[in-house]
Amino acid sequence: MFLADVVGTVVSPVQIPLLAGRKLLLLRSLAPDGRPAGRTRIGIDVVGAGEGDRVICIDEGNSARQILGDPKAAAKTLVVGVVDYVELADEVVYDAGERAPVARRQA
Repeated sequence: MFLADVVGTVVSPVQIPLLAGRKLLLLRSLAPDGRPAGRTRIGIDVVGAGEGDRVICIDEGNSARQILGDPKAAAKTLVVGVVDYVELADEVVYDAGERAPVARRQA
């Protein structure tokens, strides 16, 4: 699993039955504190996320196939939740209500 910010949507002219009625989202992977981490990916949205949302994703084929209900699905990365807030070391570092990272206090 990983955290990501949704930075856009992806449109494809290729018609794949598995993707009928589903959005493809462009995801920027993040560390728990909100710093970019890893590579940008495309994920299948199963929760109704949109651009600007911070989301939690799975990146494992068997889990994706189980969630999609298709044992032969060629899918790997799914957006499975929208994040309300992230707490790190007893401090809120992200709050969806503010739509921006919360400034970390100096101890």
